[in-house]
Amino acid sequence: MTATALKSPTPWAQGLGYGGLIPFVGLALATWLLDPTDSAGSSTALLGYGATILSFLGAIHWGFAMRDASAQTRSLLVWGVIPSLVAWVALLVNPIAGLYLIATGLWACFAVDRVVYPRVGVHTWLPMRLVLTLVASLSCVAGAMGVMR
Repeated sequence: MTATALKSPTPWAQGLGYGGLIPFVGLALATWLLDPTDSAGSSTALLGYGATILSFLGAIHWGFAMRDASAQTRSLLVWGVIPSLVAWVALLVNPIAGLYLIATGLWACFAVDRVVYPRVGVHTWLPMRLVLTLVASLSCVAGAMGVMR
């Protein structure tokens, strides 16, 4: 059985992808709008959600590797675990540093994806990935700044 890549994100994929920004934006806003003692829970939730998404972005590369047993497979598998490790470290440090680390990790994933996606035939997903990365990372930075206020 061979899998074929979607040439571009379907409306369902777009809806789920953009819908996944709701927790990022909502929790970042909560760190600013809630009383500082109440916003601590929002920053923790934002950090946890960001870590989950960062791990998801790495897992996509395992999916690519499972689809193609070429020489690239090893590098896809290695890269695929790095975002999870970064996410785990982000959960171990203080929430402000963790949110900045998640934001940085999201951009690192996008930089790698700009190289890998064309190689595996899904380059048309990059515009959506750019918007998702931009909003998610800005939400993490805003959340960190909201905690510091």
